[in-house]
Amino acid sequence: MSFRRGFMVLLNVLVCAASLLFAAGGKEQASVKKIAVVTPYMANATTAYVINQFKSEAETRGWKVTVSDTAGDFGLLVSRIEDAVSQRFDAIVLGMGDPVQMTKGLDAAKKASIPVFGLDAGLAEGVLLNITSDNADLGRQTARVLAEAIGGKGNVILYTHDPHPGVRARAVGAQEVLESYPGIKIIQKIHIDVPGPIDNARKVTEDIMTAKTKVAGIWAGWDEPAYGTTQALEATGNTAVKVVGIDGTDFAKAEIGKGGPFVATIEQDFDTMAKKLAGLIADYFAGKKPDSDTYQVPGKLYTRK
Repeated sequence: MSFRRGFMVLLNVLVCAASLLFAAGGKEQASVKKIAVVTPYMANATTAYVINQFKSEAETRGWKVTVSDTAGDFGLLVSRIEDAVSQRFDAIVLGMGDPVQMTKGLDAAKKASIPVFGLDAGLAEGVLLNITSDNADLGRQTARVLAEAIGGKGNVILYTHDPHPGVRARAVGAQEVLESYPGIKIIQKIHIDVPGPIDNARKVTEDIMTAKTKVAGIWAGWDEPAYGTTQALEATGNTAVKVVGIDGTDFAKAEIGKGGPFVATIEQDFDTMAKKLAGLIADYFAGKKPDSDTYQVPGKLYTRK
């Protein structure tokens, strides 16, 4: 009887211990923060880079990160935000894209008290803060290089993508600088498709060159259309036309180094953006409110050596 009683006591101890361990594990699991990153532009090299950097930063903090790409479909993007709300994520990050086009999803997040953060996106009702470059300055700096490269005179075309607030701001900055040169005339402002900006810019440029339009320079709001433009200029023998881009991608730097039409880009500090955003979200989880709704990280101009 004493042996059986001892065995039962031991069994009860083991069951209690297992229950405590299970409860602790469940509590630990429940405390893991879940972050939903939604983007329409994962096919873009720099978007993918900064999102992956943020994901890495977040995961070092023990958070679980889910990334959803809608390939330029803003209607689907709203649905992905609503999915994150219904699944009770702790925070939502907009990986670029104009939040003005996401009102329905942002309203759902606000009603559920789920904070929304912009990563090189923009500001709108329902977005707590946005971290980005000083995009207008990026546009101004590259436009200034382009103006000097064409000797301060000639026809210029702008390649932009207005659904992206950052690119839109860059175009405004570029236009401001180019219009300050009396000898420069902006003859067109052309929307470049995403996904597929390289191919689209290549085709648009080939059409312009085939039409014998007199062009001295092409300003591109990011590196991929600048790269497609460079390919088209080289293919059609119009290498005197100068091109600038923005983002500081490796392929842009390689083209600049070749001494062809591509003359400058400007690096965005995506590593700092990703790290800063992770820190701001951590502060929010700890109960500290952000002291601003906009955080700007400076860029670094890259030209031919």
